[in-house]
Amino acid sequence: MALRRDLSKEMWRIVLLCLLWYTSSLLQNVINKHLFQYFPYPTTVSMGHMLAVAVLLEPVLRIWKVPRPESIDRRHLLVLVLPLAFGKFFSSVSAEFSILKVSVSFAHTVKATMPIFTVFLSRLVLGEKQTTKIYLSLCPIICGVMIATMTELSFDFLGLIAALVSTITFALQNVYSKKALRDIGIHHLRLLLMLGQLGALMLLPIWVFLDFRRIIHDSELMASNMWTQILTLLFCSSFLNFCQNIFAFSVLNLVTPLSYSIANATKRIVVIFMSLLMLKNPVTVTNMMGMALAVFGVVCYNLSKYEASVQKRKDYLPMVASDLVDGRLISHEKENGHVMHQV
Repeated sequence: MALRRDLSKEMWRIVLLCLLWYTSSLLQNVINKHLFQYFPYPTTVSMGHMLAVAVLLEPVLRIWKVPRPESIDRRHLLVLVLPLAFGKFFSSVSAEFSILKVSVSFAHTVKATMPIFTVFLSRLVLGEKQTTKIYLSLCPIICGVMIATMTELSFDFLGLIAALVSTITFALQNVYSKKALRDIGIHHLRLLLMLGQLGALMLLPIWVFLDFRRIIHDSELMASNMWTQILTLLFCSSFLNFCQNIFAFSVLNLVTPLSYSIANATKRIVVIFMSLLMLKNPVTVTNMMGMALAVFGVVCYNLSKYEASVQKRKDYLPMVASDLVDGRLISHEKENGHVMHQV
């Protein structure tokens, strides 16, 4: 009974975190789209996001009394932390550039291709083979994104490429984040702080070269009376991104990669359709059908992955009695007087 109460409490905690994650992500995308109308500098927006995490997260961790990590050895720093920091700022810049060039709904429809890259990278890097159902589930994703691309009224080739690059980087980042949390033994929010600080340092020279020089030479912008609105929107975007990062990393820490993928796919659905309602960007019926087909493919992919993971556990981990909770198999078979937990 106590176990069920604990599981129910954790489930509601995850649901609340997901709702906050979806809301902050939606509002951030909508604000960014408005901001880019007056301030077309995506690298500056990404710099604001990095700085928000680097500056605001430390006092939060002190209030929550999150312990500082022990010294990280050189190998983990070079192999895990630095690539993650690079991926964080690079995916942020490419994502913001895609929002600048195309509609929010189209950018997130393109990001629905993440399962395709996940399957491809898993086969290429890890040699993993997937079930037939998983491969078939990629077909509606590909078809849906193709239809949405061909019928997108605000289509821009560079925006499409930026959204794809962002998606690939996010897919790699999710895998490496989980590996870093396990191998280094660091608190997930401490890892986020490190990535924000290192990401800001890496992005700084790029921001100076790409945006800062252009901004100070943009006479129309410098002389405009829009700076109060621009800075307000930039602050709101940075703060919402800070909140979104905390919620996303917290969900990633609480659930399995599979459950996180499902939660991320659900977020994609919410952002796509709510942005259509809030921003009122023009879409055709065919365009919406393409978006819906891509989202349907993501749902099928996640269900197929879930079935494959359950079947794999049945094949390799036969247990006397077990509970499958949130993708994690908790065994009650005892060995040497201890309860075994297969995660």
